[in-house]
Amino acid sequence: MLLMEGWITLIVVLGGVILRPTSTQNAIPETVLNCCEGDILFLLDSSGSVSSYEHYHMIQFLSQLLQPFSLGPDQVRVALLQVGTEPHLEFGFEAHSTHRSLQGALSRIAPLQGDTNTEAALRLAREQVLVPGGVGGARAGIPRVLVWLTDGVQPGAVEGPMIQLKQEGVAILAVSTGYGDYQVLREVVTQPDNAHLYFVDIDHVSIITKDLRGAIIELIRAERLQVRDVTSSSAVLQWRPVLSGGTGYYNIPPGDSTWAELTGLREDTWYRATLEPQSNVDFLKPLSVNFTTLPEVLSPTTVTVTESNTSSLKVSWGPLQPNSVLRYEVEYGALPRGEVRVVTAGPDQSSAILTQLQPNTEYLVTVSALHSTGRQRAMSVRVCTQEELPALQDLELTTVGSDSVQDSPWRGTVLHCTELLRSRNLGPRVIQFCLSTQEPDYSDAVIE
Repeated sequence: MLLMEGWITLIVVLGGVILRPTSTQNAIPETVLNCCEGDILFLLDSSGSVSSYEHYHMIQFLSQLLQPFSLGPDQVRVALLQVGTEPHLEFGFEAHSTHRSLQGALSRIAPLQGDTNTEAALRLAREQVLVPGGVGGARAGIPRVLVWLTDGVQPGAVEGPMIQLKQEGVAILAVSTGYGDYQVLREVVTQPDNAHLYFVDIDHVSIITKDLRGAIIELIRAERLQVRDVTSSSAVLQWRPVLSGGTGYYNIPPGDSTWAELTGLREDTWYRATLEPQSNVDFLKPLSVNFTTLPEVLSPTTVTVTESNTSSLKVSWGPLQPNSVLRYEVEYGALPRGEVRVVTAGPDQSSAILTQLQPNTEYLVTVSALHSTGRQRAMSVRVCTQEELPALQDLELTTVGSDSVQDSPWRGTVLHCTELLRSRNLGPRVIQFCLSTQEPDYSDAVIE
């Protein structure tokens, strides 16, 4: 693994016997698209209105269109359904996982002739071929695409079945090589129609190859390399299997994994990570993803006082960063010019108790963290100790009647009230009395 600021490359090695490239896919390595995952059904008009010449050129067009895609059970799969008096499924999604096999099947397809029974073909497509999770059908949770290739001559009532397919999540594209009904075709394709509907003469159909392929790619593009769990110094790369067939391994610990943790990254830095599958069997296009590490968050970011009385405070802070913090220092002093005292805490401590404080006094408390990198971060909070209340002295309760008592006088204005939950002589009653600091006044304590 090569790791550097701004650029990360992961090398993936395929083990096994060295083989020479043999398939069509290997013959054009510069165009292999390892980007996509989807099931594509081609609905090919093969009725009597389509000449053998037109049919041949359409097959050649499909051959060229599909060549760059990576085929396989975890990539792109292709099926072809011909339209005639009775529709015929030439091959399903599970039939071909290599381009040699697919190209051979395309070269053997013969036109059906007969009527243009597109409705029956769409019914077969909806009830069998494009059913997700069914036997021989499309894969569940994977994009499904139907590409309709027609000469536009009397296609029948296709609007209803096409709309049903779209409602079930199938993307529809159309290529018309004749004088098809523009309004019907525009209605049945997936929007936007300017990207999914093509009118072209059969002799020049190859000119739309790149655009149609690009439209399909946008519908089935798979985010095969993703980045997650990004922090200021690390990130996790996760990818879908790139090396197929069960013959390879990933030269990144752990060996069978489809993920890798990148560590030692710099904070707030842009990176480009590239996964380069190395295979002696196939050419596999590198996968890349960009990400930016987060700015480093230094502790403490929060300082709070969780407990307070007249002579002590409990101050807490967070988050704990024991791997990067050497120690914490808590400085506190009375405002405005009180003596400053210091308490030291370890890297795994998140609180400290400050003692020997003065009552009813405002203090400035500052928590500082010394990090192993030499950086420091401090955060302050103001807090006031509680007021010290005068002690009750010479307070006597005397019985006045069967349901009340009277206390002796005391001096002062009311500071607070207290409830006694039980009296030994009077039984389980609630007696409320008030403390005052001003004279002269008499207050009654009444049993409720």
